[in-house]
Amino acid sequence: MPSFAAIAVTPAGLKSLLPLVTGLPADLWLPHSLATEAETLAIQAQVYEGSLPETLAQLWSTHDGLIFALATGAVVRLIAPLLADKAIDPAVVVVAETGSQVISLCGGHQGGADALTHQIALLLGAEPVITGSASTHGLPGVDVLGVPFSWSKGSGDWTGVSAALAHSKPIEVLQDCGTTLWQDHLPPAHPFVFESVRNPAARLWISPIQRQFAPNNDFPKAQWHPRVLWVGIGCERGTPQAVIEAAIARICQAGHFAEGAIAGIASLDLKSDEVGLVALCQERQWPLRCFTAEELKTIPVPNPSTVVEQAVQTPSVAEAAAMLAAGGDLRVTKQVVRVEGQLGAVTVAIAQSEREYIPKSGHLALVGTGPGDLNQITPAAKGAIARADVVIGYGLYIDQIRPLCHPSQIVEPWPITQERQRADRAIDLARWGLSVAVVSSGDCGIYGMAGLVLEQLQGTGWDGETPSVEVFPGISALQSAAARVGAPLMHDFCAISLSDLLTPWPVIVKRLEAAAQADFVVALYNPKSKTRTEQIAAAHRIFMAYRSPDTPVAVVKSVYRPDEMIHRTTLADLLEAPIDMLTVVLIGNQSTQRHGSWLITPRGYNGNLEQTI
Repeated sequence: MPSFAAIAVTPAGLKSLLPLVTGLPADLWLPHSLATEAETLAIQAQVYEGSLPETLAQLWSTHDGLIFALATGAVVRLIAPLLADKAIDPAVVVVAETGSQVISLCGGHQGGADALTHQIALLLGAEPVITGSASTHGLPGVDVLGVPFSWSKGSGDWTGVSAALAHSKPIEVLQDCGTTLWQDHLPPAHPFVFESVRNPAARLWISPIQRQFAPNNDFPKAQWHPRVLWVGIGCERGTPQAVIEAAIARICQAGHFAEGAIAGIASLDLKSDEVGLVALCQERQWPLRCFTAEELKTIPVPNPSTVVEQAVQTPSVAEAAAMLAAGGDLRVTKQVVRVEGQLGAVTVAIAQSEREYIPKSGHLALVGTGPGDLNQITPAAKGAIARADVVIGYGLYIDQIRPLCHPSQIVEPWPITQERQRADRAIDLARWGLSVAVVSSGDCGIYGMAGLVLEQLQGTGWDGETPSVEVFPGISALQSAAARVGAPLMHDFCAISLSDLLTPWPVIVKRLEAAAQADFVVALYNPKSKTRTEQIAAAHRIFMAYRSPDTPVAVVKSVYRPDEMIHRTTLADLLEAPIDMLTVVLIGNQSTQRHGSWLITPRGYNGNLEQTI
């Protein structure tokens, strides 16, 4: 998880940064003069004793982002001596002391300041100020578009290619590996060209090949390297790390492969404790995938060896392991490498996978977005959406939260009837290594996607940890509807869906009768559709058998949305109200009262609650 430091030097600045302490989360840094203020507010903070420039020099290299509640000019002067290179500098964000604006000051793309600004603005309900050209045009920066997929950033004139993007000039993209998801979610008017074009302003390669660019070339070129290469290794016992490393470098150089495109190392399980191999993988942060001889011998290879088979019971180690790990074909058949003056020998083969390896654990955020109004979404839910690599949901709900999404995200709207496919898609992307937000209207755990996603995970043998899952509740439809008409849910209540697509109708009838007899206040979900019209009539008959015809009822459609409609009526006249799938029907209990336009169900504080059962 990224580490952020939030720095305030005044009481007003301190208060403006408080939501970030838990919302991001961020470490709060204060001068000694504000220590008492922090204690009064019962918040934990790091108190620095020296000067702010001295403290900032320490934080600069230890945190991914620095957030200041200071004047912009003061922040510029503070960070000026520390700026080194945009590829390594942290994100720098400035928050107005009033909390009304958030400014992406430095490290917008590579440092992640633009995304951080967007996230902080959502948490504070502030205006994000992002001046980068890519964000202005709704585009991902060319120097960050591979970050969600853990591509390695290769050499090239990144400034020149970014300048072409800023001026909306055509950028020729030559992509021969890695996901094309980023292409599928570009805005209609984008400058990327995915076929050969005459006189492009810049060129971007996405490939495992390491290209050499001439220095001082007026035509800007750059390259991303998706991690698609699996290197199969066989070696003599005790081969030093340096020899294995030199062998891989030699083979990659001969084939013009970028070492940044290496996903990991594959070998025989007998090599899982090979000291040099293990040390190299740890140093390079490459996964080491080891297979049994039985697994390896099932893979047809171009260069089997009877000598190898006699030694380890499989005719191939390097080639078979590379192909098995990659799930793809060989790019380099096995080569035996020795290093003069060094002990040991290494056999190297390289295979390429169709999908790149993402060296991080995926995450599923199951998010309730409330009734549809952006003001009704919790700050935590907004933060979860802002942090996600991918946002998935029913198309209508995606449209409602579009302002919360940013250009670097993959946003996938789905049809209403494909909930299971939507859940499976989210799980697949999270298992791959992406952070995925699955959005539901209302509360995601009440007739939403949370249960289905967890069920689907359970069915795949999920260990409960990978991918990680977090549930972000939202304001449910019954809460929203109740709030618009008063306080009808002040006593015991229940929710019943009238849709029999997933629940047999006799079961629904049984629940309706029980709720009606027990005098619950009842919220009816999915009461009526174009083809399903009899269920609401049947529910009406059941309640009329147990409740007074004068029982107050509220019919609330599209609550908190522009086309909101509220109809207050009685149980007797319920069926005359306009009802559809976007409607929640609230049926009062025996004590629910109508006072003007308000519905009130007494809790019993005044001793006037009737004995109803």
